[in-house]
Amino acid sequence: MTDNDTYKMLEAPGEGLYKEKGSKFLAFAFTVYSEEEVKQALAEYRKKYYDARHHCYAFIIGPDRACYRSSDDGEPSGTAGKPILNQLLSKEVTNTCVVVVRYFGGVKLGVPGLINAYKTAARDALDNARIVEKTVNDVYSLEFGYPLMNEVMRVMKEAGIEQQNPRFEMDCYLEFSTRKNDAEKIVSKFNNIFGVKVSYLKTV
Repeated sequence: MTDNDTYKMLEAPGEGLYKEKGSKFLAFAFTVYSEEEVKQALAEYRKKYYDARHHCYAFIIGPDRACYRSSDDGEPSGTAGKPILNQLLSKEVTNTCVVVVRYFGGVKLGVPGLINAYKTAARDALDNARIVEKTVNDVYSLEFGYPLMNEVMRVMKEAGIEQQNPRFEMDCYLEFSTRKNDAEKIVSKFNNIFGVKVSYLKTV
């Protein structure tokens, strides 16, 4: 991942349509967080559009966009999955899958025609989706004694972060989430309070 701690994903799904020489290309863009979700969605589209000739797709997952795949589903190699994937890359979105369902119209489109059809249908679906920018956040836990409560809360207020999952028993425990690029600065402030234990939990 770069120093940029933001990424784009869909807030609402989108649909697209492209027609050429009798063939129809129905495109669907939607949010996914795992390959398992992609498989489930594909199964649904294959069931719903059981009479279609091809169900091609591409997806990208993760804030760093490291997990991605595409499938031509029987179309000539590189004519369907890759053009769909390229539209995802062009939009700079992640946690997103686009499925393009093709109904064959009886006339072959040729390699350039297929590439253009899948590309255009995928782009139409993404254009019709709502894309938002999210931040990559690090989640930490804090453990401290009651006498340190005011100091901890002062740092949280100054940093503009809110407590999550608080547990106030013998000692105090809470979690907080902050933008990845701000994490080091905020963690160092808590580390400067003697008696506060800071632990990294996860990145979301």
